[in-house]
Amino acid sequence: MRKSIFAVVLMGGMLAACTNKQTTNEKDMNTTLTLTQEWDKVFPQSDKVDHKKVTFKNRFGIELAADLYKPKGTEGKLPAIACSGPFGAVKEQSSGLYAQTLAEHGFLTIAFDPSYTGESGGEPRYVSSPDINTEDFSAAVDYLMTRDDVNPDRVGILGVCGWGGIALNAAALDPRIKATVATTMYDMSRVSQNGYHDDGDSKEARMAMRKALAKQRLKDYQSGSYERAGGVVEDTTNMPWFVQQYHAYYKTPRGYHARSLNSNEGWNKTSILPWLNAGFLKFTNEIDNAVMILHGEKAHSRYFGITAYENMTGAQVDLQGQDEKLQPLNAPLTEPFILNRSNKQLYIVPGATHCDLYDGGEKNCIPFDQLAAFFNNNMR
Repeated sequence: MRKSIFAVVLMGGMLAACTNKQTTNEKDMNTTLTLTQEWDKVFPQSDKVDHKKVTFKNRFGIELAADLYKPKGTEGKLPAIACSGPFGAVKEQSSGLYAQTLAEHGFLTIAFDPSYTGESGGEPRYVSSPDINTEDFSAAVDYLMTRDDVNPDRVGILGVCGWGGIALNAAALDPRIKATVATTMYDMSRVSQNGYHDDGDSKEARMAMRKALAKQRLKDYQSGSYERAGGVVEDTTNMPWFVQQYHAYYKTPRGYHARSLNSNEGWNKTSILPWLNAGFLKFTNEIDNAVMILHGEKAHSRYFGITAYENMTGAQVDLQGQDEKLQPLNAPLTEPFILNRSNKQLYIVPGATHCDLYDGGEKNCIPFDQLAAFFNNNMR
């Protein structure tokens, strides 16, 4: 059941947007990507930062589109942060909000669309890859480190939801990343392979998925097109509470965007294939640089972050688990739960759900001041 919910929730969709075709030169690299020049974010534009579109290529030759945010009136080389996520979202949603707000705190930031999605390049469309998406973060670091207005020794990354896990994977691979924040994170390989709370962790369950996906890929090959899995469901009747929260973000004016996979037709159905075989997050215990895992107390995904922190540090986190509805069992927190092991921090936001950390929810519960302090303290 929870495996099918995972497919419904995360294999989101993308519709075409009205855009203006243009050619942009950035770092002497030509692009013919279709970039929207008007402000089309789900959050208001800040008058404290300058904004522009930029592009860069990853190691696979895929060109990525990004929004760059820079504090107004700043000079010299700034610390920089690359942001992406959630899994199936676009830079005009949560990652852009993080990037713009951190720019208000003094960082040069970018929010980028992953390969094959949004305004970024790559064919076929609407696929994900543990390898290529990890590379996307390192390519963003390449871009930032070579800008004249960035201090190349002070570059960090921030990933939201599934891109929180991808950020940890990138940090394990790329020691140039001085500080990493994984917020409201998913471990995409774990949930793909095992289902929610590992309820589908069996050879039989995985073999059933492999057979269904093998049948689907042959169907796609024969038809010459890729069948989409559907984004967040339109009808949340009898759906789990966290699916209703996804709907409240992706399907309403709060977070809907025409290019967002989760808001529309979703990933290709076979996009889950590489995650079923990925040995993801294996070497996070070898990350020397700083990491913060930020999660909500009431997030159904909280266990991903806690497990990742325990695996990374060897710590045992003293928070109870979750019931069959994926709700926390522990007594409500009255203040943030913070655990530090060396330069690794777990930060649990009281009362916050998974999607509250997309945009702050009704209580503006994203601790941006603490995020800025973490990056400043650890990117020296």
